[in-house]
Amino acid sequence: MFKKEYAWRGIATIGGLIVIGLTLTIGVFLAYRGSATFFQFHHTLGEFLGSADWNPVDSAAGGGTVGALIFIVGSLVTCGLALLIATPLSLGAAVFMTQISPRIGEKFFRPVVQIFAGIPSVVYGWVGLSVLVPFMRVAFHQQVGQSILVAAIVLAVMIFPTITSMTADALTAVPKTNRDGAYGLGSTRWQTIYRVIIPAAKSGIITAIIMGLARAFGEALAVAMVIGQTTALPTSIFSTSKTITTEVAAQMGNAMEGGELKAALWTLSFLLFLISLFMIWLIHRVNAPKKED
Repeated sequence: MFKKEYAWRGIATIGGLIVIGLTLTIGVFLAYRGSATFFQFHHTLGEFLGSADWNPVDSAAGGGTVGALIFIVGSLVTCGLALLIATPLSLGAAVFMTQISPRIGEKFFRPVVQIFAGIPSVVYGWVGLSVLVPFMRVAFHQQVGQSILVAAIVLAVMIFPTITSMTADALTAVPKTNRDGAYGLGSTRWQTIYRVIIPAAKSGIITAIIMGLARAFGEALAVAMVIGQTTALPTSIFSTSKTITTEVAAQMGNAMEGGELKAALWTLSFLLFLISLFMIWLIHRVNAPKKED
């Protein structure tokens, strides 16, 4: 019995170490390949993060510019707008599933949400390209239907299942005694929901929102189909632009190995990796136990 316990514990430990090792290996590899932008082609970190002049040369000679501000701003605006659209809808859906109509929520609504989570991103992109883009072009009298707004709507639909499912789990985890206590003090159902249940599940809800944001940052194909792919800083939500992921996905396969463009794309990939680590750090900060005074 003890041998089996130690054996399974050893297997679990090895599996965890492998995951940690793979993550560190990926990070070191991206840092090594991306560092060529600064050490081989002699660009500065300030130029990379603060300049909107993106024109790296696809050769080992270098001499181009690698200002990635366009992609950083494009990612932040697109993902931020998607989060603004998806978060209230997801919170409302989770409250309905768990507090308003749990039976319908568990038997019908949650399975539908889970189906949405399994739809390939290319399908979302195609629907956005064939339905949303023509609608936006006609409704807002735009010459080009592709825009940050369309990309944000597509992303909002894609991250909706993630935020909704995790928020519903957080609301369900609130002890029943909290709800009963609120009712016992004379609170209505809505007062109980927004004054007791949602505050009690706050850390889980924030975690769900961060996970949705991380999902949005990592999406490339669907966004590339509807954002317009213009290398320019956005001036409004109807502007066409690019994100970090769309630029890497569009250029990485055609860039010359050892060239300045390839190195700049590796640096963008490393930046995306750091953003993902930052999201994980935020989740741990949110869920860290509070110190008692």
